[in-house]
Amino acid sequence: MQLLIVLLGALLGFIYGFNTDGFIFSSNICLFAGLTMIMPSLFKVKLSDVKLVWHHRIVIVKSLFLNFVLLPIFAVIIGLITHDYGIAAGLFLLSVLSGGGMVMYWIKKSGGDTSLGFLILFINLLLVSLSFLMLHLFGIYTETFFSTLYTEDRNNMSSYARLVIELLIIIPFITSRVVILIKPLADFIEKYRTYISNASMFVILFYLFGLQSTQNLTEIFEFEPELIAVALVAVIVFYVLDLLTARFVFDLDSPQERAAFWHSATRYITLALVLSTFSMKAFGVSMLLPIMFAYMIQIPFAIMTDKKLVEKTKV
Repeated sequence: MQLLIVLLGALLGFIYGFNTDGFIFSSNICLFAGLTMIMPSLFKVKLSDVKLVWHHRIVIVKSLFLNFVLLPIFAVIIGLITHDYGIAAGLFLLSVLSGGGMVMYWIKKSGGDTSLGFLILFINLLLVSLSFLMLHLFGIYTETFFSTLYTEDRNNMSSYARLVIELLIIIPFITSRVVILIKPLADFIEKYRTYISNASMFVILFYLFGLQSTQNLTEIFEFEPELIAVALVAVIVFYVLDLLTARFVFDLDSPQERAAFWHSATRYITLALVLSTFSMKAFGVSMLLPIMFAYMIQIPFAIMTDKKLVEKTKV
């Protein structure tokens, strides 16, 4: 179902942009994503759960090490091999954004520790600013390899850091604390959370692929179609390395480590799409290719992985 929404939103948005003047970028799309996708996931995060950080410090440290050290290293290596700045940047952005809208579903379904899962989710959301900084550093230190002028572009990531922190972290968190106090509203959002998430995903994809800048994808299809295959292979290799490393690092017999495993095995793809609206001007529209392929690869991979974990639990 989610994959269908992704494909439909992207296709209809692209058709709309192709047949009209398209949308002009507005940072309001980040505020929309923050309130509809990130804010509801913060309802079950309690400040009192901070004590769990020390109790499960080893698991959390392993999770952070995998998500902010190992996976970015894999992404950089694979990205350099592709020889395309956009594909490399898109892959790197995926590598520094862990979890995602469905991560709690997979944790709960496979018998993971949901309390720790919510805590890791909150920690990773707080570290979105670090993810953005890492993408900025990626742009700086790879511009020579890709023969680009990232640091001379006024649209590089440093221009948007404050805006991202405000719209995706501060405002959603404050709003979640207010909404919790209004129980009927909180109950309504929680009850229809899946529908809200799917609807907002469709809107974000429709908007993103309806942007004027996104129409440059037609040039890739026409003049550099080989980049499509390059991006697909790059994403497959990245996810294989991701899953193999996560299974090696975490003890899947432990509910806590199983929760951390899912935060590494899945990436926050929709958030990557939102952040790419800022990043495409600096890295190129081909940045969208690995992010879009991630939807098609992550969902089937997650289903197969969950099936094996459930079978293991029953044994």
